Amino acid sequence: MIESLEGRTAVVTGGSRGIGKAIAARYAAAGANVVIVSRREESLRAAAAELGERAAWYAASVRDPDAPERTMRLAVERFGGIDILVNNAAVNPFFGSLLEISAEQLAVTAEANQAAPLLWTQAAVAAGLGRTGGGAVVNVASIGGLVTEPGLGYYNATKAALLHLTRQLAVELAPRVRVNSIAPGIVRTDMARVLWEEHEAEVRSKTPLGRIGEPADVAAAALFLSAPSSSWITGSMLVIDGGMSLL
Repeated sequence: MIESLEGRTAVVTGGSRGIGKAIAARYAAAGANVVIVSRREESLRAAAAELGERAAWYAASVRDPDAPERTMRLAVERFGGIDILVNNAAVNPFFGSLLEISAEQLAVTAEANQAAPLLWTQAAVAAGLGRTGGGAVVNVASIGGLVTEPGLGYYNATKAALLHLTRQLAVELAPRVRVNSIAPGIVRTDMARVLWEEHEAEVRSKTPLGRIGEPADVAAAALFLSAPSSSWITGSMLVIDGGMSLL
């Protein structure tokens, strides 16, 4: 089945590289207009140039309190509205025991990974997401939100919160907006480099499908959850990890 997003507009946070960039590219290829958001203007310009005339960009941290409204205004002014929001941006400033994480690191992680998806969803709805039905929100969480894991305890806690937030928003925004989440495993991105770069053979051996995930694997799922073929799916989590969480 060929999924089409023709005539629709998507906002993708963390959209200049990795999973976010792959999602934006998949959406654009399916006919959508895309507004990508990240902190680095140079990376945004380069990504938008690759995406072509269907793309616009806005440089800001997802923690910037003014960024959600300004980005939605850009989407409306440039493309006439907003139909899809992908909450993909995330940070992980700390690796280690929960007993050692600082208050500042706690705040930054919670603001970006847990609070921002809600605030960006609020702004999208205020800007017209789902006004005529058919709106979609896709939250990029992690299989870490389902397990305990040394070193990533608080990052995973925020992803667990995002999974629950997805279900809550699915109830509150139905029937005009569907809200679903994706829980990737280890994907070949810069952010996850520490988890795979020097351990690729070990990661493959612990993955039933025998390989590390690629951003395109997650992008395909995001396209499905945003397209008409998933119109009776909301509040769901789609695990994309090559079967790693089965072992």
